[in-house]
Amino acid sequence: MTASVEEKGTTSRLYYFKDLIEKEIALSLTFFGEKTKLRDACEYALKSGGKRVRPLLVFLIAEALGNGLNVAEAAVAAEFFHTASLIVDDLPCMDNDDLRRNAPSLHKMYGEPVALLASYALMTAGFEWLVKSGERMRSAPASFSFVADRAALFVLNAASRSSGITGATGGQFFDLFPKEGGFDALKRVLYQKTVTLFEVAFYAGWLFGGGAFDALPQVKESAYHFGMAFQIADDMGDESQDSDKGVSSNVVHLLGRESARTLFEKELELFRKGAKELSIWSPSFEKLISILCMAS
Repeated sequence: MTASVEEKGTTSRLYYFKDLIEKEIALSLTFFGEKTKLRDACEYALKSGGKRVRPLLVFLIAEALGNGLNVAEAAVAAEFFHTASLIVDDLPCMDNDDLRRNAPSLHKMYGEPVALLASYALMTAGFEWLVKSGERMRSAPASFSFVADRAALFVLNAASRSSGITGATGGQFFDLFPKEGGFDALKRVLYQKTVTLFEVAFYAGWLFGGGAFDALPQVKESAYHFGMAFQIADDMGDESQDSDKGVSSNVVHLLGRESARTLFEKELELFRKGAKELSIWSPSFEKLISILCMAS
């Protein structure tokens, strides 16, 4: 079947943003100081592929708002946080993965000490790039510049929580040392490890894109449903691999593939409904969702 002109245009838009993300990441590395093994490790981790879903979300949300604000630094920050979390996940003392995206994990290439330091470097760089995004917003038209500091403070606070004991760090703890079984316990792990980082991307795209503060509860809810749908799709794609490794925090293993698919579709529909209410739904979002569906 031949793709329509609109479909080609939507796909091109996603490729445009993905290309922009790669360029912004390459540019960001020039601020990482002199060339060292640590800087090389950061570059290896950042350039090891990936769908760039989180920075894409930042761009797509900001674009849908239609205020013409540049959110490049916030998009890069979202990828910094995500990459930092993956480095830690792969360590032998955590999930013990030797491969990431069909290439050696960072600790296999550079050793565990450098990998750990690289995760610290990227996590803190994420906060720095959110500050840069706030500084950029200060130079926007007055209707946006006067809320730049408030926007930056809110997103920085969200990023702090998402990376801390109530976010990814706590989620990894409960993944390693589960207190109880069942779906509620698994949802807690998924929310803290995955969804909270999506919340940062949604908040960043919304606030640095000029969205209203009073809509933030709905933005958070949309991030929740997208994040859950994303993780379920990821689990369906990794089902056999996770089974071989004995991974317990996989929705498919707990619920079965059919129930997981039903839950995925439910979360996706709730996200779609919320995104439309926020007026951030777009053909580009639809295309991104279709890619997720194919991956599952």
